Amino acid sequence: MKKQNRVLLKISGEALMGSEKFGHDNTIIDQICEDIKEVYDLGYEICLVVGGGNICRGATVAEVGIERATADYMGMLATVINAIALQSKLESKSLFTRVVSAIPIITIVEQYIRRKAIRHLEKGRIVIFASGTGNPFFTTDTGAVLRAIEMNCSVILKGTQVDGVYSEDPKKNSAAVKYKELSHDEVIKNNISVMDTTAITLAHDNTMPIRIFNIGKKGEFARVLQNKGNFTTIK
Repeated sequence: MKKQNRVLLKISGEALMGSEKFGHDNTIIDQICEDIKEVYDLGYEICLVVGGGNICRGATVAEVGIERATADYMGMLATVINAIALQSKLESKSLFTRVVSAIPIITIVEQYIRRKAIRHLEKGRIVIFASGTGNPFFTTDTGAVLRAIEMNCSVILKGTQVDGVYSEDPKKNSAAVKYKELSHDEVIKNNISVMDTTAITLAHDNTMPIRIFNIGKKGEFARVLQNKGNFTTIK
């Protein structure tokens, strides 16, 4: 049964870059963690999944000749770097966190065990899921949907650099139309680039709603959870 006050926030690796061209922007990371603290203080149990595109994106690495599975493992390791960066910043704000990885790296983070992760949430800890699904050829979006289902979350919030889903890239076409609400089927049928098809299909099969919002706007995480702010719902 889905737990109404348990939510999963998917943060892209690119979001952590802020104004930088690579790596981490401390200002944006601090803002994201302040927003997470605001939601935590509202009484929510929070799961986080972070991408690795600010450091290494598997699909891009594969384009230069590295074997795809190997490239994807490199991307998974990048998500671990981002996860422990977020953990450190959250703990500096007195929030207890645990990083759990689908790939065993027990010197640095815990190995993912579903029941243990749920127990962390019940104890009031923020759980950061790293390494995606632990398998090559799957994106961190698919990992986010999988973990949200396993943790019995009520909703997934995907933080992006725009305030929802548009008919075209709003940065390239100012006439692009914003969707207020879409079905999982519409996203798949119309090939709308918001999450990969595997992630959307998994969400559809498990009736998992997704909200897309601008994570760079301070306080928007809490507003979206309270049905305020600007976002697109996929359900």
